[in-house]
Amino acid sequence: MLNQLLNKIERKCRKFAISNLMLYIVLAMSVVWIASIILATNPNNNVNLLELISFNRYKILQGEVWRVLSFVFMPPSTLFILIPIILYFYWFMGSSLEYKWGAFKFNIFYFTGVIGCIAAGFIMGYATSYYLNLSLFLAFAILFPNEQLLAFFVIPIKAKWLALVDGIILLYDFIKGDNLTRIFIILSIINIIIFFGKDFFSMIYYWIRRFKYRHIKKIK
Repeated sequence: MLNQLLNKIERKCRKFAISNLMLYIVLAMSVVWIASIILATNPNNNVNLLELISFNRYKILQGEVWRVLSFVFMPPSTLFILIPIILYFYWFMGSSLEYKWGAFKFNIFYFTGVIGCIAAGFIMGYATSYYLNLSLFLAFAILFPNEQLLAFFVIPIKAKWLALVDGIILLYDFIKGDNLTRIFIILSIINIIIFFGKDFFSMIYYWIRRFKYRHIKKIK
């Protein structure tokens, strides 16, 4: 039903689709990352670029409206040396999804996630692109479950097993969090829920059961 609806919309709005969307997103993240390093090394600089583009409900309502979207371009918060590798994976997964779906459907998927993060941000007061980027990986793992990736950039492992770990962490955060946290998580991965729905939760349940079965079998 969703595919039929998207096909109808695509016939009318295909010309508005942004091809290579993830390339532009990753390039923007790279520019922000490099610029933040340059500014941080300048002793006369008083600007915190990452804070300036972060989602802050209070400051948005005070007129800093660029924050509604600019948080999407924040680079991942991790070790300096890992950022280029992670950005490459963002591009790789996004490009794979676009190749599978086409530019229009991928645009809808990604921007639905962005809208969900923005909605969550106005409820919580803040937002990050963490769950938005996680949704890219979950979608990739659902569509390409047997694709091998490098865990810790060394160990080859199938995408579905890495997604299982992320799914369990996501479920743990959802169960342990308060109601606002749960709303934040749901809205931030609303694109996964809309595009995959029951298949997403069934996949996690199936992988957990399979893992338990193999573990019990080894013990016996």
